[in-house]
This record gives sequence, structure tokens and C-alpha cells, in this order.
Amino acid sequence: MSQQLQGLDLPAVGARLADVLGDERWRQPSASLITGGKSNLTFRITSDAGTVILRRPPTGRILPKAHDMGREAKVQRGLADTDVPTAPILHEETTSELIGAPFYVMGDVPGYVIRDETPQEFATDEGRQALAWRLADTLAALHNVDLQAAGLTDYGRPEGFMARQVARWTKQWELAKDGEVPAVDELARRLAEGVPTAQADGIVHGDFRLDNCIVAPEQPPRVAAVLDWELSTLGDPLADLGMTLMYWSDPADPVAQMVPSVTGEPGYPDRAALAQRYAAGTGFDLEPLPYYEAFARLKFAAIAQGVSMRAKSGVMGDQEFADHGDVVPTLAEHGLAILDRK
Repeated sequence: MSQQLQGLDLPAVGARLADVLGDERWRQPSASLITGGKSNLTFRITSDAGTVILRRPPTGRILPKAHDMGREAKVQRGLADTDVPTAPILHEETTSELIGAPFYVMGDVPGYVIRDETPQEFATDEGRQALAWRLADTLAALHNVDLQAAGLTDYGRPEGFMARQVARWTKQWELAKDGEVPAVDELARRLAEGVPTAQADGIVHGDFRLDNCIVAPEQPPRVAAVLDWELSTLGDPLADLGMTLMYWSDPADPVAQMVPSVTGEPGYPDRAALAQRYAAGTGFDLEPLPYYEAFARLKFAAIAQGVSMRAKSGVMGDQEFADHGDVVPTLAEHGLAILDRK
């Protein structure tokens, strides 16, 4: 495989891995860019010593306060002894000296990343339902983590979290947009005016969905690792549930084109059932949930626009992304409809 992957100095990485992992076979690595990621670049590094995963920020211009590799590594280390499955952190590079950006290396957890189709061994009504329950239970486990025991009490500022989130993603939209979309502005305004009171403080993943998990190839289904912690912090846990439900397709939904979803297939429970499973594991009241579902549309609209901006400027490694057209206004209009329905 090529040693010229954008954003990766493979000989330098191989030498560093040989030193920190104590195995000279890492000096002869190969690498591939793992497709599917739309923000931080994720590489699979392979040698006769085994396989590891390297995460680094995208090349080129990035939005403020985004792509902090140190935070991703910290939360995964903190969760290592909890009920939340994560990949083991093997090495963290805190400076840009080696490859032009900080990065970290983690274990390559075997299993499925489920995007376009349900693996055959789970492709029954019972298997699909079991996958859904494992996802909901894993999210509940994350929000039940004892922050003190995990050493993560300083991982964020939960006070005022949702107000800051609305302001942050409104600003990210303003930075990334290439035209006016009145529905986004209206959604942001209404969300800023109606922030609910958090029922608890907890670790918020920020992008929790089925294809950000690795599912072990075994029966019954089991989440082997939760991936992509770049947006994680401390805050209102229902923000995560709102995002998860946005990604959880029901057949009649508007389609978020950037994120394929298998959950509209027969056998997967609907959003309401998934939310109730989560509530049973956390004890949270779901009455304010529509607010968080609407916020998820604002957040994803800003993310979608940011990805489009970076793709057009050629800073997404070897990956290519199409122009997403009407995704942003569709998301915003759906968010407004959710608020109106409430």
C-alpha cells in the first residue's frame, strides 16, 4: 500500500510504533485510509506485528476547537474500566512534529461497522431487535458512568451545556455556510429561546449511532467498542439520545443523505421503542425529548456543511464526497416540524 497517503508519514509512524510498542517489525508497515469517516482521518496501520488504528485531524483549515486528539484519547482511557466498551489506547503523540498534527494510536477491535446492510447473522427480526437494544443499553451505560471513578470530572463544563451547544453549532454553521438558509436561522433562534433544564450531568458522546460502534461477530450481538469520540464532553445526556434518534431511520423519514442507515429495515424497533429502552436504563423523563431531536438537526446541518466545505477544498485525504444539495434545508425544516409537533 502507498506510503504517500495524505496526512500520514508512514515511515515516521512505523519507527515511532517500533519504539513505543517494543517491536521492530513495525518499521515495515503498510497503511490504508478507512473510508466512512467524514471528519478526523482514520488509518489502519499493518505490519507483521499486527494491526493498529491511527486517528489524526483532517489536513488543511479546520473549525475552531475541533479535532482535539488529546480529548479523544483521554475519554477512552477513562472509560476503559467501565461498562462502556472502547478500543485500548496504545500511544498518543501530543505535538505536530512527527506527521504535522497530533495523533493517537489504538487497538484494532475486530467486528462489524454496520452502515449499508445488516450482517447476515443478525438479519432476522430477533437479531435486528437485539442490535437495537444493545445500542440503547450502551448509550445508557455511557450516561450512567461515575465521573469521579472514571477520572473525568474535568472533561467538560456541564453547566449551561445546551445553551452553549446551540450557540456553538449556530456559529459553526455561520463559519461553514456558502449561502443563506432561512430555516437554519429560524431553528437556531427557536432552540436558543427554549433551552430545557438538564435532568443530569454525564458524558456526552456527541455523535452516537450504530455505525460509530463496532459490533462483535458473535451471538447474541454485542457492542465491542464505541468509536469517534471527537465531539465528546460533559453535558446533558439527552443531547446524545436526540442525535441517536435522528440517525435511527423510520421508513417515512426525510433521508439524511450523508449517513446511510439500515434501521428502516423490517425488524428494527422504531424510535419510540428505542427511546423507551434507553429511558428504562437511565430513569430519564422523555417529555422534553423533541427539543433534543430538533437540536440534532441543527447540529448535523452544521456538520454537513463543514464536511462539504472541507471536501470542496480537498482536505479530506483520499476520500471524495458529493455535494449534499438539499440536506441542510431539509434537516432544518424537519427540526422546525418537530418543535411545532411538540
